[in-house]
Amino acid sequence: MIKVVIIGGGNLATHLYQTLSLADHIEVIQIYNRNLKHLKFVQDPELAISDSAKIKDADLYLLAIKDEAIAEFAENLSGKDGIIAHCSGSQNLNQLSKMKNYGVFYPLQSFSKDKPVNFKKIPICIEANNTANLKRLKEIAHQISDQVFEVDSEQRKALHLSAVFVNNFTNHLFTIASDYCEENELPFNILLPLIRETVAKIDTLPPYSAQTGPALRNDQKTISAHLEMLNPDRKKIYTILTESIQKVHGKKL
Repeated sequence: MIKVVIIGGGNLATHLYQTLSLADHIEVIQIYNRNLKHLKFVQDPELAISDSAKIKDADLYLLAIKDEAIAEFAENLSGKDGIIAHCSGSQNLNQLSKMKNYGVFYPLQSFSKDKPVNFKKIPICIEANNTANLKRLKEIAHQISDQVFEVDSEQRKALHLSAVFVNNFTNHLFTIASDYCEENELPFNILLPLIRETVAKIDTLPPYSAQTGPALRNDQKTISAHLEMLNPDRKKIYTILTESIQKVHGKKL
């Protein structure tokens, strides 16, 4: 059995615990958070600890914590022989360079505690300080996911930035649309079939080819009408995105 300790009590730590606990050849022996109230999701209370001095020896330590806390917390594990891996998309591998065995175990997904996910479909990006540790992380990742990729620190930073565009920014646009629907006494869920089709379309088409809408058509009449309907903040966003679409597609601005 591969013994794993999870550090953290947030969304990612919750899903890692739930997924790894069900894996055939993995045993989660502890989960640490300085505030035990954040570990209520742990089914076995004996696994939950808040004293870093009581962290046991393990084969793998997963640091599912804030980026700015990674290097500092890793100091608590400096005497451990197991692989110490952070789970950040934006932080370099060398954040853990003071450790003996270290790496990155980055699941590329947006996590919410109360929303179940299928880890088998989640890409896991791994990196390590040597070949042996990389092989070990790959073996562990393959136990919970069918999509495992070797991605170095610079590639992972680019991937994380791309993820911000497709997930965080897109969700913010959903929020703007939801608010606008509410202001006009419309149900947001009337847009759900369109949202699903937009995402489904890029399974078979590159995003560039899937683009539609007034900006692509250079429909100035519709664009002007839309701008008149928006408040200043939303007008800025609409204008920036319209101009970007037209520039990418070589349309006349």
